[in-house]
This record gives sequence, C-alpha cells and structure tokens, in this order.
Amino acid sequence: MPEITMPRLSDTMEDGVVSSWLKQVGDKVTRGEVLAEIETDKALMELEAYDDGVLEQIIAAEGTRVPIGEPIAIVGDGSGAATPAAQPATPAPAAQPAAANGAAAAGNRSAPSTSAPTVGPTAAGSDERKKSSPLARKIARELGVDIATVTGTGPGGRVTRHDVESAHTAGETAAPAAAPAAQVSYAAPASGDYDEIPLTSIQRVSATRLTESKQQAPHIYLTSAIDVTDLFAFRAEINSTLAKTGSAKVSVNDLLVKAVAVALRANPTVNVSFAGDKLYQHHGVHIGVAVATPAGLLVPVIRDADRKTVSAIAAETRNKAERARDRKLKADEMSGATFTISNLGMFGIEHFTAVINPPESAILAIGAATDELRLEDMQVVSRKILRVTMSADHRAIDGAVAAQFLAQLKDLLEHPLLIVA
Repeated sequence: MPEITMPRLSDTMEDGVVSSWLKQVGDKVTRGEVLAEIETDKALMELEAYDDGVLEQIIAAEGTRVPIGEPIAIVGDGSGAATPAAQPATPAPAAQPAAANGAAAAGNRSAPSTSAPTVGPTAAGSDERKKSSPLARKIARELGVDIATVTGTGPGGRVTRHDVESAHTAGETAAPAAAPAAQVSYAAPASGDYDEIPLTSIQRVSATRLTESKQQAPHIYLTSAIDVTDLFAFRAEINSTLAKTGSAKVSVNDLLVKAVAVALRANPTVNVSFAGDKLYQHHGVHIGVAVATPAGLLVPVIRDADRKTVSAIAAETRNKAERARDRKLKADEMSGATFTISNLGMFGIEHFTAVINPPESAILAIGAATDELRLEDMQVVSRKILRVTMSADHRAIDGAVAAQFLAQLKDLLEHPLLIVA
C-alpha cells in the first residue's frame, strides 16, 4: 500500500509535527488534495496527497513529531481501511537532532538523508521530465548536476533545492567531518518551583543552528555610527509623496534594506557563503529580514532587493512580516537569503551584536537612532545617530573587506539620494 511519508519541506528541516489531519480514515482523497498540516521549523505547511485513493490508516496522530521519510499515513483502494479507534493515541517521542546536522546546514550542503521518503509514482512515460521546483532546476544547472539522477524528497517525490545540493555534495570529495559536539545534560531546578515550557520547532532548530554558528564560524564585529538626520528627512519627503497616491508609508528599515542591498551589489565579496574549501559568491542580492513571532524568530527573504524600489520593498516586507507572524509563509519565502538584517531599534536598543545565520557570512544588527550633539563648523548641533554592527564570518570576509562595506553603507545612508539613484 502507498505510504504517505513525512516530506522535507525546508532546507533545515529534520523532522515535522503533524499539526492537524484534514481528512479522516475512510475519506476519499484525490492527488494534490490537502491531507494534513505539518509544522516545520519555519512554518505551517500543507501536505498534499500523492495519489488518488482512500485514506486507509493514520499512523502519526496529531501532535506527533516524525522524522523525515517516516510513514505518517497510508492511502490505498479502501480495502485495508482501519477504524478511527485503531489510530495511535499517544504522540511518538520527539526526534533528537543530530549533532552534525547544523554543520551541514551551515554550508547548505548536507548529505542525502538515509531515510528518504517513499516517492509516489510519476505519470506514465519514462521520458517525462522529473518533477522539480524551478529553484531546484536553476541550482542544478549552476552546479552541473543532472536533475534526472537526483532522488526527490519533496511531496510526491519532487526534487527540491536541498536534494540537488546534497547530490552535488555527494559527488565531491568529502571534507573531514567535524568532531561531534559534546552532549550537554540540563538538570531541572532542584526546587521544583518552575513551569516546563517545550521549545517550538522554530526555537529548537534556531537553538541548534545558532549554537553551531557561534562554535564553528569565527565572528568578527565592526560597529559604525551613522548620521541619519538627512535619511529621516528623506523618508518624510517620500511618505509625503506616497500619501498623495494613497500608497503605504516607507519605514526607516525599508530604506536600510535597500541601502544594504545596493552596498552588497557594489561589494560582491561580502555577498558570499563559506563552503569548506571554497566560497560561493552569490549573483543575486537577497536580504533576510528578521521578524519576531510568538513561535520564535523567522527570517522572510526579500529577493533581488537591489533591483526593487523602496516602496516595493516596503510593501513586500510588511506583507511577509504579517504572514510570518501568522505562520503562513511558504518555505521558499524564508530560504536563500545571502545577508540578514536584524533591527531592534523599535525597542529602544541602541547597540547589539547578532549571530550569523548560516550559510550566510554576515548579519547587520541595527539599533535605535538617538539625538546626539555634534560639532559642525565650530557649532554644536543636534544630529540623529544610528549605530549598526556587522557580524562577519572571518573565514569568508576579511576585516578590511567588511570595513569597506560598512563605509559605503554609511555613505549611502548619510546621502540618501544615492540609495535610489
């Protein structure tokens, strides 16, 4: 009988939680119909049926955490349908993330899973093009991978970006594996006066990835104080013009996204990822914008930000931030960033450092703009000063390269017409 397995729905996903079943045992299903909602480390995703048939058995009850490739349901012709009472009542124990998983994720080059999900049959005709996402096909062309030879782990056997990169990695000489991190045992407080709050999927994966980022990537930090007095005036002028057309306002963060993207286009040596014995210098400038949600930190991606207008960036950022908080973003809307911005200025934080989000090589921490006294032409004047701190992976970005990038970003923000020129 055809099994429905837990698919890989994001690059960093190792397992998923069955959030809810939208079909019950005995229900008829058609290919492409949504069977269940799966909670991944990034979002709530819909699981579609691979084939037509009848839902004969639900193997993983709601709330169960299931590793990628493990069966969660069976769809057949209806002859083997179980009764609802036969379904498991107790969620299976949570899968423990492997210590080496983050190292693979940090380079975005993890090895193929040994428990790949069962692939649903494709349509008749052996010469039919293999099911794959547009991004997977693009990356396959760039890496020289024959996509017809790649085993798909996505829904219905679809080849994903992760599958292509894994196949590419498998074809290269593997670098010596890093020593596994020591397992830490966390004892409960002796007093017993506490509440135990399980980590969400997002928090669990973030904890693993960011710990590995700090352990494996030698961070260097550079801080720049930027006079944004003219930037604030420029923003007010833009919004005054947009108000006449009924368009949404532009935030300072939107201008920062655009300025960072322009600076990255001019400094491609910062727009890189570290990959062991080589660097990947990205053609596109894709900016991740950190968004706090009740379930944890999510990072929607603004693709080709250097080519978009500030108003377009504002609209896209607002839309994706709202959907991120509602857990409605798609996985491909939160992957592929080449540089991330984290802004805590709205909370009054003037200066902080951020941890690099692998496989990226840098992140920019943005504080609040404050009024400070400066000396200009022998006169004391009040100016708005914004402090930004760049965290860079020293394996991929030299200090002088990072400093040059920050100097250009400072120039753009202090002369805001250059941002849109």
